[in-house]
Amino acid sequence: MSRTAHRTCPLCEALCGLELTLDDAGTITAVRGDRHDPFSKGFICPKGATLGSLDGDPDRLPGPLRRTRGDGAADGDDAAHVPVTWEEAFATVRAEIGRVVERYGKDAVAVYLGNPSAHTVAGPLYGGAVIKALGTRNAYSASTADQMPKHVSCGHMFGDPLAIPVPDLDRTDHLLMLGANPLESNGSLCSAPDFPGRLKAIRARGGKVVVVDPRRTRTAELADEHLFLRPGTDAYLLAALVHTLFAEDLATPPADVAGLDDLRAVVRDFAPERVAAVTGVPAPVIRRTARELAAAPAAAVYGRIGTCTQAFGTLNSWLVDVLNVLTGNLDRPGGAMFARPAHQPAYRRRRTPYRTGRWYSRVRGLPEANGELPVATLADEIETPGEGQIRALITIGGNPVLSAPNGARLDAALAGLEFMVSVDPYLNETTRHADVVLPPPPPSQAPHYDLALLGFTVRDYVRYSPPVAPRPADRPSEAEILGRLAVIASGLDAGPAALDEMIIGDTLAKAAAAAGSPVEGRDPAELREALAAAGSADLTEQRLDMMLRLGPYGDGFGADPAGLTLARLRDEHPHGLDLGPLRPRLAEVLCTASGRVELCPPPFAADAGRLRAGLAAPVPDGLVLIGRRQLRSNNSWLHNVPELVRGSNRCTLQLHPADADRLGVAAGDRVRLSSRTGSVEAVAEPTDTVMPGVVSLPHGWGHDRPGTRTRVAAAAAGVSANAVTDEQEVDPLSGNAVFNGVPVTVEPLGAAAPAPVRAAAESTG
Repeated sequence: MSRTAHRTCPLCEALCGLELTLDDAGTITAVRGDRHDPFSKGFICPKGATLGSLDGDPDRLPGPLRRTRGDGAADGDDAAHVPVTWEEAFATVRAEIGRVVERYGKDAVAVYLGNPSAHTVAGPLYGGAVIKALGTRNAYSASTADQMPKHVSCGHMFGDPLAIPVPDLDRTDHLLMLGANPLESNGSLCSAPDFPGRLKAIRARGGKVVVVDPRRTRTAELADEHLFLRPGTDAYLLAALVHTLFAEDLATPPADVAGLDDLRAVVRDFAPERVAAVTGVPAPVIRRTARELAAAPAAAVYGRIGTCTQAFGTLNSWLVDVLNVLTGNLDRPGGAMFARPAHQPAYRRRRTPYRTGRWYSRVRGLPEANGELPVATLADEIETPGEGQIRALITIGGNPVLSAPNGARLDAALAGLEFMVSVDPYLNETTRHADVVLPPPPPSQAPHYDLALLGFTVRDYVRYSPPVAPRPADRPSEAEILGRLAVIASGLDAGPAALDEMIIGDTLAKAAAAAGSPVEGRDPAELREALAAAGSADLTEQRLDMMLRLGPYGDGFGADPAGLTLARLRDEHPHGLDLGPLRPRLAEVLCTASGRVELCPPPFAADAGRLRAGLAAPVPDGLVLIGRRQLRSNNSWLHNVPELVRGSNRCTLQLHPADADRLGVAAGDRVRLSSRTGSVEAVAEPTDTVMPGVVSLPHGWGHDRPGTRTRVAAAAAGVSANAVTDEQEVDPLSGNAVFNGVPVTVEPLGAAAPAPVRAAAESTG
């Protein structure tokens, strides 16, 4: 007999609601969109539709593995990983982490948090606790291969690196997007189910959508206007738009901003006529774009990963929001607004100056940002001898061998670690190096609440999804796995419950002492008793309940009887709860030392000198590489789902027909793509959707290494774009890796051999 259950899709940032059909064994047999979800309203993409295949993937690890060393098993050998019990696995981790710390110190152990960890409850709740328990400065994450420039920009401008404004898509009249392709990605740092439908609605109500991108993406094809832009030159275009607003008296910023005159001075040299040759965008088009942006009744500028993963990533992120401020569109309906997550505290935070560079990486001297170092220098820190050298690594989700720049170097570096432990459901290109692999349960057996992503929704919304299938009694939850790792890292001899109790106690004590808190002046012990009496014995659920009750819609532990609690959210709103359109709340969000929006932070003004120097540089005449999003893919972690490695997900090298003719390359020919760091062979796909001088390879492929256990991915391996990206190139303000605008050469190799029949991929799953 089948049954129906509902949950949020955990596979991307769109937060779509799913309706699942399960059989008596708890196996997901069908997936469709949840028509009763007030946010997604039944929308579903190809990724979400395959959640059942991902959940039941036979290659998911059923239990922990330990890698044998010194007994004839070679590194990367699949047979080197053998099953062990959970107690044996944790005992090995405790012994080896303790040994490394005792011998070399805490900084000898590094932690890497991957992108998938942001799509779970446990990752945001416990990942940071592992780092804090270790006391290491060697913390890394996928953020410095993605969005760190936006965090640094917002930290300096608004005082909070998580205060990221999102375009109010449902009310805007004019949307300018740079480096974003939401028809393929479903949106990023902007959670909006059915992003395509929302863009079409802008046009239907008479608004305008403009896309700036070196490729004519699916999003660009939907837009009213597409501007081709040379990769890596977004900051010149943005500075010219700001220059035009000042020069033509179109700027209408609010009165309570700081640094307006300094900003005017910074952009003085970036007239459209000066940047046109650099960007490839004609000066009249730049001026018209600025005028239309200023004239729109409500407008928003939105820049995403394409603007972050380049040499001027932080300047791009900054100038995007400068445009929102100067046009009067920050924190107003239809402009760029701040979501109000239900789980964040409802009371004001202390104003403190935002800082980066509180410490620096040992080898290259790269600055810390938001408590972590750039992943681009992780291999340096593993390979280079000396005090503070990384000897052990903990990875939580993710696959940096395929997602970090010059992944081949990192791959080799991981083989030299003394110890590595990975929390991951797969034996993949990264975790094949792990001495211990701790696999979390599949999504159906895990709760879901989007702690990270609900801060970037285009409507205020909240949803909690309890597990839809029972978890075996002998299998720990992901929260228990990470909690136990944190306790081990701290050196304490205790269970993970001790960590939760400590965090709950500390949070309640601070809330009771905070001015304006809904529980100000109350007894933390009494609050703790109320939390325990609320019904759930699960400490992770108790932590979520505590956060909701202290949040802006919460019951304040009884202060507002109609307010939100986890039980009310779960039982009364199983499809999620719409909390209304975004509302102006800059005064609530802003926590700079000055109490004003900082329009021209000194580090950004200083870095603009580097931008200014580029005005005099000759325009490069070689080829440059950019990435490519794919609707049926999400980085490297969905390529073991048979339905998602068919059809449009082709790992080809796209290049303009004029470049193909010049090189003597025809469609289907094999080519060698080379850079300073290495080379890959790929199949050529000439297309006029890319600019002349630009080649594009999708991200996350390259599943051809020995020792993995992902059969579907291996049968459709593709090639890794990060074999040719350069770990030496980073945005200096944020440490973010540079993936767009990488200088490359392309060499024809002749006609490709016939594609192999993917019998293994078709029959697995």
